[in-house]
Amino acid sequence: MQARRRHARHCRLVVAALIIVTTLLFLTGDAPGVFIDAPTRNLLVPPRRLPLSLGAVREATRADAVLLPDWEVLLLLRPNATAIAHNATCVFRGGASSPARSLGTLPSSGRYAYTCAMPEPARRHQPFHAPRISPAAVDAVHVSPQHGELAMMVRWSGRLVYDSVVLDGGDVLVFAKGVNPRQGVNRPASDVRCVYYRGGSADDVVASLPAATSAQQVFRCPPPTVDHPPAMLRVTLGLAGEEEAIPSVATYSPPARGASHKRRHKICACTMVRDVGKFLREWVSYHAAVGVERFILYDNGSEDDLSEQVRRLTAEGLDVTTLAWPWPKTQEAGFSHSAAVHREACEWMAFIDVDEFIFSPEWAASGSPSRSMLRSIVGVEAEVGQVSLGCVDFGPSGRSSHPAEGVTQGYTCRRRAVERHKSVVRVEAVDRSLVNSVHHFALREGKRSEWSRRARVNHYKFQAWEEFRVKFRRRVSAYVPDWTSRLNLQSKDRTPGLGFDPVQPPGWASKFCDLNDTLLRDVTRRWRRFES
Repeated sequence: MQARRRHARHCRLVVAALIIVTTLLFLTGDAPGVFIDAPTRNLLVPPRRLPLSLGAVREATRADAVLLPDWEVLLLLRPNATAIAHNATCVFRGGASSPARSLGTLPSSGRYAYTCAMPEPARRHQPFHAPRISPAAVDAVHVSPQHGELAMMVRWSGRLVYDSVVLDGGDVLVFAKGVNPRQGVNRPASDVRCVYYRGGSADDVVASLPAATSAQQVFRCPPPTVDHPPAMLRVTLGLAGEEEAIPSVATYSPPARGASHKRRHKICACTMVRDVGKFLREWVSYHAAVGVERFILYDNGSEDDLSEQVRRLTAEGLDVTTLAWPWPKTQEAGFSHSAAVHREACEWMAFIDVDEFIFSPEWAASGSPSRSMLRSIVGVEAEVGQVSLGCVDFGPSGRSSHPAEGVTQGYTCRRRAVERHKSVVRVEAVDRSLVNSVHHFALREGKRSEWSRRARVNHYKFQAWEEFRVKFRRRVSAYVPDWTSRLNLQSKDRTPGLGFDPVQPPGWASKFCDLNDTLLRDVTRRWRRFES
């Protein structure tokens, strides 16, 4: 018996020693066959187990494709590839085709993007390959790609490195889903390596460097140190204890030298949008009048007239920028991207939705709007990194259709309680991890949040049913279940009395009405008369 115990103790000591040695090898970058730092150690993984992201994109002429939910395909051309802006078609293996919708150029990579539906016949040809973009007038049969011509499609449902951006100062933000799938539970940065490689094979790895931060879907990485870097590299992530890197469609390009910044704005507003064209003018015009100088829209796949509405607003002298952000359920990552890349352009950033209006009851007696109104809300001490505003939720107010005069005019009955909050953030105060809950950001050491007692957010959340039911398509937050999901049933993000299907509950038009509140409606009417 004593001999068995001594043997078991010896085995435990050996296992513990192996774990310690393996951990030290990982932290120093010397784990054989897994991570590399020196050019002479150029295998990321054994050749027989190439990850899809490295093995599938071997030729520089190929595009990347991601299979999104509901059989939607996102196609990414290589930088500087010739794009067909209008009347394009996605042609799949076997000749099946569907219209391609142009998303324009992605903000970080400069890659031109399209989306198209994957036709039923194309779903029978597995494994799935990226479609080819063709002019709509060309017969699809004559341009049908062959099996070996195009890269294999990656699935959004799995883990994926989907984007990256180079920041001022050289740091690289890498965006990846599936590494930190639970809100508030983040893998240590010491478990993550940032892997830069030239093409589609493992022996083209340029550098494997330790990540500086790991939070939600955002990973801060050092740039690769290469004497003569190519115009473009691929970038992915490697995780401790795993041989294969994460599949990736992300690219890295060295930062342009001597890039200059335009003037810095005092207050900007950032939001993620989809099909909000008819709401945009009211939201932009109001916030521009009270002090927002620049508007940044992350377009999450709009199919309405959003671009035309933006064109009209900019023609009137308003500063409205649209950035294509096609990734589903990545609102937190999009806001992290915005806080990082607009650090030099904006002093303060209001992260609010298009159905949310910042308002102070103190403005109710004013005869005209002024840009000093919002400036007074952020006129705080230097250590205050963000100002949080309570949200009051307005209901349908008896309406059965969208009010043509605008949401601030048509919805005037609201709930009494303050359920949520939104924040105006001092961008330079945001923590390096960029972690956020959509409602607020984590702040760097020495900065604090402050609750505003002067202002609030009017949230026109529960609108007429024909508008509200659109929310059933998909939520934008990575960590909030969709309306059709039976998870987190007690969450405040769910609507009381609402089921899991887009079926109008009885009495919807009169719900969420504890008190009449016409303050914002009345003051904006007065301002319009003044302007007239």
